[in-house]
Amino acid sequence: MPETTTDETALGSALETLAAAPRLLVALDFDGTLAPFADDPSQVGALPGSWAAVLTLQRARDTEIVLVSGRPLDGLAAVTHAPDEMALVGSHGVEWRVDGHAEAALSDEERARVVRLGAVLQDVVDRFPGVRLEHKPAGLGVHTRGVEASVARAADAEASRVAHETDPEVLERGGKDILEFAVRHVTKGDAIARLRDLRGADAVFFAGDDVTDEDAFRVLGDGDVGVKVGEGDTLAAFRVADPAALTGVLKQLARLRAVR
Repeated sequence: MPETTTDETALGSALETLAAAPRLLVALDFDGTLAPFADDPSQVGALPGSWAAVLTLQRARDTEIVLVSGRPLDGLAAVTHAPDEMALVGSHGVEWRVDGHAEAALSDEERARVVRLGAVLQDVVDRFPGVRLEHKPAGLGVHTRGVEASVARAADAEASRVAHETDPEVLERGGKDILEFAVRHVTKGDAIARLRDLRGADAVFFAGDDVTDEDAFRVLGDGDVGVKVGEGDTLAAFRVADPAALTGVLKQLARLRAVR
């Protein structure tokens, strides 16, 4: 695991270099990054300062913003109120809204796999009070936010067991108070690599807070900047304490990009 720094001077210097790139892709996770967590995911919103910086960057020349989230695409669009011209990637890279056109769609076989997994996982969550099942386009999420730790561990273990028995090819990934099961093996890293090529980006900025964001940090190269929001092991070169601290980083990048 590479060393990660909280040095604001070093981050500022990296942002200055990044802002000079001819074409810049700014990719951002939403929950826990632009927005703080909430018990009701439908009631969260991006911090005003961060969102203002995002919109400033979206207007900057040769700069593109993309929100890359584990949320389903329609839910991400609804909670962010992102303008139509802003690129959105949902379900960890399965669903896309780029240039105003939506792309996703599972095959009939994939949809059938999701249905089978949903049936067995619903049986699991019904046996653990407070645990909730979220249906996603490419899979399902077992939510344990607010549930006693021992109950959450037991629910996750049972969900993992029955999911892999039902579908040996299922992709399992953990997050903050969620265990997800997907039928398509794509990651946020795949999405960012594809967007870099699609847009011909010379450099990428990515910020994220969760385990699933490590796939995105992994594809960053020389000249790119990755910022981990919050605690936890990370491949990102830089770390900030929380979404409020990221606001200052985004404002700085927006100012630098606007005057380049």
